[in-house]
Amino acid sequence: MMGVINLVNEPDGLEELTYSRNVASVPFGSRYRLIDFTLSNMINSGLENVAVFTQHKYRSLMDHLGSGKEWDLDRKRGGLFILPAVMQDSTGMSRGDLFQFYSHRDYFYRGREEFVVISRSHIVCNIDLNDVLDYHLEKNADITVVYKHADDEEFAKFRRMAVKEDGKVTVMEDQNGRLRTDNISMEIYIMSKELLLDMVESCLSQGYDHLVRDGIMKNIDKLGVYGYLHEGHAGIVNTIQSYYKHSMQLLNPKVWRELFFQKNLIYTKVKDEPPVKYSEHSLVRNALIANGCIIEGKVENSILFRGVKIRKGAYVKNSIILQNCEIEENVIIENAILDKDVFISRGRVLTGDKQSPFIASKTKVI
Repeated sequence: MMGVINLVNEPDGLEELTYSRNVASVPFGSRYRLIDFTLSNMINSGLENVAVFTQHKYRSLMDHLGSGKEWDLDRKRGGLFILPAVMQDSTGMSRGDLFQFYSHRDYFYRGREEFVVISRSHIVCNIDLNDVLDYHLEKNADITVVYKHADDEEFAKFRRMAVKEDGKVTVMEDQNGRLRTDNISMEIYIMSKELLLDMVESCLSQGYDHLVRDGIMKNIDKLGVYGYLHEGHAGIVNTIQSYYKHSMQLLNPKVWRELFFQKNLIYTKVKDEPPVKYSEHSLVRNALIANGCIIEGKVENSILFRGVKIRKGAYVKNSIILQNCEIEENVIIENAILDKDVFISRGRVLTGDKQSPFIASKTKVI
């Protein structure tokens, strides 16, 4: 298989977190970024040829991915390809993903692989794609889509699917559709390279522009589309509420182990920083804390990224504090998300609600 991480027309509901970055490079889980999960799943499944189709705000993503060394993708044959969006000439607007696939069709022609895995970047899960390919071959499917049962996905945007007992998908609808089912698409598709290129050309010639909406959903009765059920943990992170909820779930040891302590690891860009420094006055309970932090105050049920400083008398509860934030003395923070490099001056009180957490955008001084 060859891999495509498709960032074109990705839903962007992460508000302040995506002012200066795209969804793929949003930090998650104290030291990772959302794209790390999708990329690691591909590498762990033996893919040696992965393209990232970007669209906009991808400076921080390129900085994070670099040459792909951390994912063992800095190789002479294949490896990691970052393919920027090709703009449409007259309007300067970038078009849908089918146009981008067509513009970069050389990438597909040069690959020797027979199948293509197309995935979004905002799905947090640990999945072996070889199992999905085996299922795809066993069912003799044209397209296989990975889905999960929605137990509590009311906060995210997603597609619902009607799946028959034999696994065949009969209906697929966007989140504003009327379909009553708890089957939710995880936006991971496997198909043959030949079918993909054929679909790209035929849809574009009819004036259509979107792979899933126009290529798959409109032809679902003509194609053999099958659903592969993923039974492990999976979080769809494309709104602030779903980001907060799935981040907080990492504090549950069962979820944490399932994502990070399987035989397939999740890789990320390595930064060499010292271990966390706790002062004698600090008190930490049920928290996920990355290296490079200095903690002199109290932290409870929270996730701290690298280099966060929490001064004496400060209290952080149910919050996500991104890289290099500084929280001065006697500050109280509850139900909040602070983006990178935020500075909170002494004595401030910031509280949000679990349904709508308080958000501070990057480099803000409060």
